[in-house]
Formats: sequence, structure tokens, C-alpha cells
Amino acid sequence: MKDQFPRQSWTVDVEGFALDLPIVPITPEFAISLMMVIDLGVKFGEHVGQCLARKIAPLRPDIIVGPATLGIPVAIEVTRALGLDHYVVLQKSPKLHLADALEQKLTSITSKGEQRILLDRAAIPLIEGKRVVVVDDVVASGSSLKGALDLVRRAGGDVVGAGVILTEAQDWRAALGADADHLVSLAHIPQFAPGADGLWQPIPGT
Repeated sequence: MKDQFPRQSWTVDVEGFALDLPIVPITPEFAISLMMVIDLGVKFGEHVGQCLARKIAPLRPDIIVGPATLGIPVAIEVTRALGLDHYVVLQKSPKLHLADALEQKLTSITSKGEQRILLDRAAIPLIEGKRVVVVDDVVASGSSLKGALDLVRRAGGDVVGAGVILTEAQDWRAALGADADHLVSLAHIPQFAPGADGLWQPIPGT
């Protein structure tokens, strides 16, 4: 892909924590601002965990579930901030102990091709009959989060809500359906298209 635009970033205020996110082209006509939560340090992780926990606490969750990979640190910090102990990770890579796992297929805007998430059957007792909140870093198309919510429900979990650090654009609303009404987030980022000035510009309405 041609590097036709200079490097740009987008500044977002995450509940008082300012982030400069690099704008990354997905195609020559479309770009996103990319947050890699695993690269943002312990203080940011603690900050978003506490902020999300305050919004999630009224849902009275018994367990927090986070999809690999970038949902894992979010799940850990939210669990810690809520004073809970256990959390459940939905894996993406087939490991030896996941040969008999529950599986859900999904797609993601930042990953190529069809993906899947897996739930270790040994973790089902932590979810079955429990009040569950699924957390992740960003929701964009909504397909990844929808897949996670569906998988938790297949495991017998009572999904009472979902939480993300960032919402991106608006496509996730249609993908999540009624679950969109129970999503909490800390900030919002748009998507980007080429501007006449040679710079990426936010797409109106996103």
C-alpha cells in the first residue's frame, strides 16, 4: 500500500487520560486510529480498569470475561478493581487443552480472514448460571464482541452487560442489537477517509 499520507495521530481523552493514537490505513481509502492496550503501561491499565469497574459495578457481575488477546489485560484490571478474583479468557489459538472447547466463529476489522474464539470447557462452571460482563479493548464492527457474548450465552452465562475502553464508529450498534443498550465505554474514536488536503480526516457520522 502506498504511503500517500504523512504519519498522523488522533488524540482521545480516556476519562482524563490523554492518548495519541496512530492513524493506521486499512485500505488506501480507509483508516483507523489504533490502540494497543498492551503497549500503554501499567498505569493506563489500572486507570481503565478502575473507570470501567465503576460503570460495571451497578450490573453486579459475578465474573468478568475477556477475549484474547487485547481483552485479557482489560479483564484482569476490571476484575481487580471490582474486588473479584477469577476471570475467564476466551482464547483464539487452539491449544492442547482446548481440543474439546466450545467454539464461536467471528471476523474482526483488525484481523485478516475468519477467526474463532474458544472457551475451555473447564471454565464453564465459572460462567454457567452466573451474571457475566464481557470486556474488551475496542468495539468497531461489533462482530468480535457479539461472538464473545454469544459464546458466553452458549455456556449458560447470564450476560448482564459489556464494557470496552473505546467505541469506534457506529457499526457495532447494529451488530450487537439489544446488547448495545447495555454496553459501557470510556471514550469514542471515529474512522478516517482521505481529505483534499492530503491528510486523513474523520468520516462524518462515525
